[in-house]
Amino acid sequence: MVQLTARAAGVREWLGLAVLALPTALLGLDLTVLYLVVPHLAEELRPSATEMLWIMDAYGFLVAGFLVTMGTLGDRIGRRRLLLIGAVAFGVVSVVAAYATSAEMLIAARAALGIAGATLMPSTLALISNMFPDARQRAVAIGVWATMFAGGMAAGPLVGGVLLEHFWWGSAFLVAVPVSVVLLVAGPVLLPEYRDPRGGRLDLPGVALSLATLLPAVYVVKHLAKDGFDATTVLALVAALVFGVLFVRRQRRVPDPLVDVRLFADRRFGFALGMLLLGLVGVGGTLMLVAQYLQSVEGLSPLAAGAWMGPPALMMLIAGVVAPRVARRVRPGYVVATTLALSTVGYLILATVDGPGETVPVVAGFALVYLGLGVLAALGTDLVVGAAPPERAGSASALSETVQELGLAFGVATLGSLATAVYRAEAGPPGGDSLPEAAAAALPAAKVAFAQGLSVSSLVAGAATLGLAVATAVALRRIGPLGSSGYGGESHRE
Repeated sequence: MVQLTARAAGVREWLGLAVLALPTALLGLDLTVLYLVVPHLAEELRPSATEMLWIMDAYGFLVAGFLVTMGTLGDRIGRRRLLLIGAVAFGVVSVVAAYATSAEMLIAARAALGIAGATLMPSTLALISNMFPDARQRAVAIGVWATMFAGGMAAGPLVGGVLLEHFWWGSAFLVAVPVSVVLLVAGPVLLPEYRDPRGGRLDLPGVALSLATLLPAVYVVKHLAKDGFDATTVLALVAALVFGVLFVRRQRRVPDPLVDVRLFADRRFGFALGMLLLGLVGVGGTLMLVAQYLQSVEGLSPLAAGAWMGPPALMMLIAGVVAPRVARRVRPGYVVATTLALSTVGYLILATVDGPGETVPVVAGFALVYLGLGVLAALGTDLVVGAAPPERAGSASALSETVQELGLAFGVATLGSLATAVYRAEAGPPGGDSLPEAAAAALPAAKVAFAQGLSVSSLVAGAATLGLAVATAVALRRIGPLGSSGYGGESHRE
C-alpha cells in the first residue's frame, strides 16, 4: 500500500542540506569559471591549441564519463563515504591545478578534478533522497540543490572576475579548498550514511562499457558542431553506439547492474530525463552567448559582466525554491510547461537584440530563460530521483546529472556554432574569425554581426523550448501535485 506521508525532516537534515549545497555550487562554478581565466593561464603556460582544448574539455569529459559509475559505487560502499573521499580528492587536486607549471600538468589536474567531481554530484543528490523521505520536503530540497548547481554556473564569471582583479589565474581553483574542509568537518556530523543492503559487487566490465559509451558520446557532442562529420567524429559516434548497445545488453543480464534499465519502463522517468536533456541545451548555449555579448559587444569588464548576471541567477534561485511549493497544488507538468513558455518569451526578447547598447533587454530575456531552468531542474530532477527505489537513488541521480551535462555541452556546441556561422556570414572578412579579436580592434560591424548571431540562436532555442513546453504539458498531465496519490515520486516510498 502506498504511503502518502513520510517522516518529516528536522533541523539536522536542513543543516545537512546547507552542507551539501556547498560542493554542489562549487561543481557548477568549476564549469564556467575558466571562461574568464583562460586568457590569463594561456599567457603564462603557453599551451598549444590542442592543449588548450583539453584544458577546457578534460573536466567535462571525465565528469560525464564517470557519473554513472560513481553513482552506483556510492550505492555499494556508502554515499557519505564516497562524498567525503571525493571532497578530499577534489581539494587536493584543486591545489595541484592552481600551481600547475605546465599545460600538461594542468590537463592532468583537470582530468582528475573531473573524476573527483563525478563522486560528488550523485552522492549529494542521492543523500537528499535519504534525508527527505517526505515528497514535499524532498522536492523543496532538490529545488535548492538544483538552484545551487545552476547558481554556481552563473556565479562562475563573477567569481573569476573578482579573483583575477586581485590574484593570479590559479586562485580560481583554490575556492575548492575551504569548501572541502567544511564538508569534511560537518559531513560526518550532519549527513547520514546509506548503502544498498542488497548491493553486490561493482560490475567492472559494465564500468568499462559505460566509459566506452559515454566518453566518445561526449566527444561527439563537443566537437560535432565545430569539426563537422570528420573521420574522428564519425568513428567516435560509431563507437558510442556500438558500446552503448553492448552496455544495455549487459545491464539486462547481470544481477547487480550499474543502471537498472527497468526504470525506463516508467515512461515518466524516461520523459523527465529527456526533458532535462533538451531543456539544458538552450540554456547552455545561451549562457555562453550572453556572457560573450556582455563582454565583447558591450565592452564590460569581467566583474561588471558577472554582476549583470546576478539578476538572472536570483530569478533562477527564486524559481527553484518556489516551484515545489506551487507544485503542491498544481500538477508539476503544468508548472514546468508554464515556466518553459515564459522562457520562450525570454528567448524572443533575446531574438530582438540587434547590436550594442541593449544590456537591459539581454539581461531581462536571460532572466526569463533562467526562470525556466530553475523550475525545470528542480521538478525534473525530483521526478527522476523520486521514481527510483531508495537503493537505486545513486544510479538515478547519476543518470539525471549525465543528461544535464550532455545537454549543456550540446547547447554550447550547437548554438555556439550557429551564432558563429551567422557572425561570419554577416561580418565578412573585415570582421575576423573571432569576436573578441574584432572587438579589440574596435570593429562596430563585428559587434552587430555577433548580436545577430545571438538573435538567430535565441529564436531557434525559443522554438525548441516552446515545443518542449507543449510536450511536457501533455506527457506529464496525469502526474498529480506533490504528495498526492497521483504523484509518481511516491510510487516507491512504501
